[in-house]
Amino acid sequence: MITPLQFHLATVFLKIFLRDRQSIVFTLLFPLIFTGVFLFSDGEPDPIKLGLVNQSQSTLAANFSDLVAQEPLFNVTEGGLVELKQELINGDQTALIVIPTNFEDAKEPSKITLLLDAAQVRQADAIAKTLNNSLISIERDIREIEPMFSLEVEDIQARPQRYIDFLLPGILAYMLMNLCIAGSGFNVVEYRRRGILKRLFVTPIQAKDFIVAIILSRMVIILTQISVILGLALMLLNIKIAGSLLSLYGMVILGTFIFLCIGFFLGSLAKTQEAIRPIVALTTFPQLILSGVFFPITSLHELLQPIAQALPLSVVVSGLRGISNDGASLLALNSTALGLVVWMAISFFVAVKYFVWKEVAN
Repeated sequence: MITPLQFHLATVFLKIFLRDRQSIVFTLLFPLIFTGVFLFSDGEPDPIKLGLVNQSQSTLAANFSDLVAQEPLFNVTEGGLVELKQELINGDQTALIVIPTNFEDAKEPSKITLLLDAAQVRQADAIAKTLNNSLISIERDIREIEPMFSLEVEDIQARPQRYIDFLLPGILAYMLMNLCIAGSGFNVVEYRRRGILKRLFVTPIQAKDFIVAIILSRMVIILTQISVILGLALMLLNIKIAGSLLSLYGMVILGTFIFLCIGFFLGSLAKTQEAIRPIVALTTFPQLILSGVFFPITSLHELLQPIAQALPLSVVVSGLRGISNDGASLLALNSTALGLVVWMAISFFVAVKYFVWKEVAN
């Protein structure tokens, strides 16, 4: 239950923030710039630059060339062997395929040569599989064989499968963590340096009152930031939110509470602004890599997956992604809800337990 004292302190801290024009500009610009870097690209890999040398004049070779050119995985450039091989050496092409002169001879197997830059060897399997599919299609046409099976993909949840839809909840969660931890941690250190905490220490205000007041004031700021970013994503990127916005904002509020409390704890450990920076970096950067912001946690090594899933950012990312992509409810009883409750309790406990007014925590 929020007390009148906590509410009054929250309005005071919010007024302090609004008087700092530089903080306002940075607070609004940072999420816009950060989001623009990651979200205003489609997030999909660029087509593989593929050179194609057709030494055959047959209709069959022309059909094969057309099939390869129509493949979205490739950005095909046709030309002579010497010219394209030099481009491959210079790094302007990722791979080069050469169609032999005997490609039209159905009685004798033809060998298509694939020249590949060793630096791009990770893409060799994708290139070879796509070329093999094209060759199988050509062979069926020659032998007039109908495919025995066809694969029909049906999405029973009927939700978008774009990478940007997967990426947006992760970006929102990371931005939320970064703004909360950096903001609250720096605030505590700065207030201590300026003597504000020392003066508050001689008043009846308790640590929990101060923490709750900061959380309320920062939550107003962060909800404004998230609303701006989410509005731009919905309008400009055609993002579809499968769940309710109420659940989405509820998850943002819970995540804000967790990360602000963690920030208070880190701010109590640091003595100066210079000390808080590496502490925040050590807390946020590993979570950026491990918490499924850019790729699923299941793609990590099996030994790392339990650790990654237990991180607070992973819990918030999972919650936002479940609401945004799968239509989950904030009130659903699952592992994400359990993780939120656990991290809310842990973060608030350490924030209050180790909060210091005048000195650095031991």
